[in-house]
Amino acid sequence: MEPNNEYDVVVVGGGPAGSTSSSVLAMHGHKVLLLEKEKFPRYHIGESLLPFGFFPLQRIGMIEKLKKSHFPRKYAVQFASQDGRVSAPFYFHKHLQHEAAVTWQVLRSEFDQMLLENSREKGVEVREETKATGILRENGRVVGVKAAGKDGVEYEVRAKMTIDASGRDIFTLSKNNGRKWDPALNKMAVWTYFRGAKRDPGVDEGSTTVAMVPERGWFWYIPLPDNVVSVGVVAEKGYLFDGPKELSEIFHGEVEKNLWIKEHLATGEQFGKYHTTREYSYRGEYSAEDGLVLVGDAFAFLDPVFSSGVYLALKSGELAADTVHEALLAGDVSSRRFSPYAERMCREIESMRKLVYVFYHKGFSFGRLIRANPDIRGDLTDCLIGNLDKDFQQLFQAVEEQTAIPEPLPHGRPLLATEIGQVV
Repeated sequence: MEPNNEYDVVVVGGGPAGSTSSSVLAMHGHKVLLLEKEKFPRYHIGESLLPFGFFPLQRIGMIEKLKKSHFPRKYAVQFASQDGRVSAPFYFHKHLQHEAAVTWQVLRSEFDQMLLENSREKGVEVREETKATGILRENGRVVGVKAAGKDGVEYEVRAKMTIDASGRDIFTLSKNNGRKWDPALNKMAVWTYFRGAKRDPGVDEGSTTVAMVPERGWFWYIPLPDNVVSVGVVAEKGYLFDGPKELSEIFHGEVEKNLWIKEHLATGEQFGKYHTTREYSYRGEYSAEDGLVLVGDAFAFLDPVFSSGVYLALKSGELAADTVHEALLAGDVSSRRFSPYAERMCREIESMRKLVYVFYHKGFSFGRLIRANPDIRGDLTDCLIGNLDKDFQQLFQAVEEQTAIPEPLPHGRPLLATEIGQVV
């Protein structure tokens, strides 16, 4: 075996979770290899950042780079009813007195490449166009991966720890049907892009707008650089796909059902393809085994109505990397060491998941919730900006006065050594 194929950590996937975890580990002094199957820049959806994503980005040295970028600044989020009425913008700085309160709307092709280049600067070895093809195990422990570059020649990479940051592919679980769909949040999306669509004036130019359509569906409207907006509709499959329709027909049919969206897109020109994805929300069956931990979308993905995806990727990448560092120092990479990491991520995801669930519930109103319980406004705001590492018991007790909330999903905990035979 070639010496350059032995590492402290191998990371599979170069998106926000993989680049963050690899950067943190390199900053801890570890020898890290990152494998990315595509050549960056590459297209990806998920373009709106949450304020609390600032802190992992700050840790890995990305804030000044983002300040110099052409990404629109995001000061607020607002909600538009079907008849075109718009809520007052919800300005993050009114709750969070920190520069993190103003965040960004990003082109993921550029943002992810910036993160990957940052990892290289931190000392991570990055191999693009290199696909992880299998897991190496010895004595019940993951000891690296098999990989293949553009030439298709397979080789082994051995590492003390492996991090699965492969996104929705969930490289380490896909063969075992390890992605567990969320029965409470089975939505679909259709989206595309417009040039020259209307933007609101002043600091509101970069705001995210959530615009409602029938049956608790909604549009996202996200301003991007170069006079482009990302626009997509999310709803139940049975509502969106109620017959043999083209994606463009589905999309423009829904545009007609929200006056704000219709008026804002009237000045714009659609370009590029129409995209779709099904069954948004899931969680991995487990989050770690001996020598392996999952991060980002490989760990879980949640319906994007509150733009939590990139935040959860950044935070899970940071937390997992610190746990891997401690495991390597201790010489113990058993799955049990990742229980605190898994419990925290599951707790944070469940807090956001509850709000997503009630958002879709007929008859539920955040405005009515706050009017009846003004003392929980701060907790609700914290949840929506990504400050999720706190006790939200009072908030969800108030929510349950309006509607039921789903039971926590049982998935996402570490796989214990005694359980490996059940899934391998």
